[in-house]
Amino acid sequence: MPTNKQRREQAQRRLQRQLERREQLARKRRRNLLIGVTVLAVLAVVGAFFIITGLADDDADTTAAPSSSSAASSASAAPAGQTTVAGPCTYTTDGTASAGAQVTPPTGDIPTTGTLALTMATNFGDIGLSLDQAAAPCAAASFAALSQQGYFDNTPCHRETDSDSLKVLQCGDPGGTGTGGPGYTFPTQVTGSETYPRGTVAMANSGSGTDGSQFFLVFGDSTLPPNYTVVGRIDDPGLAVLDTIAANGNDGANGTGDGAPTQPVTITAMTPVA
Repeated sequence: MPTNKQRREQAQRRLQRQLERREQLARKRRRNLLIGVTVLAVLAVVGAFFIITGLADDDADTTAAPSSSSAASSASAAPAGQTTVAGPCTYTTDGTASAGAQVTPPTGDIPTTGTLALTMATNFGDIGLSLDQAAAPCAAASFAALSQQGYFDNTPCHRETDSDSLKVLQCGDPGGTGTGGPGYTFPTQVTGSETYPRGTVAMANSGSGTDGSQFFLVFGDSTLPPNYTVVGRIDDPGLAVLDTIAANGNDGANGTGDGAPTQPVTITAMTPVA
């Protein structure tokens, strides 16, 4: 039969084991709580990132400068990075092209003097373009090559903008989405002093060195940074046609005063003037 001392020692041991179990349970609870707090913090950071990203997309400038993207795809597109050097110009394939619109970039000698006259026939009338081969030889040569290959024929002008600071009609994407191009790009040719008054023809881009086939026709003085190759001028009868198109407005799909023309605009042909 245990003595009183033995019973006290057994009771102390039981109490010690109970205290140890309680401490273990407390540590486990603290660890689980810490894990839970960490997970919640990570989820909060991730959630905040997506909220900020969403707001940035929703608050994008709806009267943004003319831009183009090479995101359109084509199964027949040439491998990215292939280059064609023609005179002073380098044309680099980007592996993409508007569906069914794969074309060949300019080759051979590139004119660096004089002007190239083109007639841009549309369903609203003819727009005469005079391209400056001295100031923008690479863009002018690309226009010529694309026109010869029928690239612009029966294609839409996908965007019309008539905000206070930007009044343009944008064309040159056969798919009409604003993301298509010819499957190649070439360097942007700017001096830093470019302006974009009424009557200007300029190349759209998605960053310096990404000029392709998209261009914009300025029907009202526009305020833009000098980041867009000024390739030429529009004749007076062509400006009258643009005024008619502008008067019809746009659907505002990109924001107030910016979207697809209310009355569809189609380039029926782009041909050199004999």
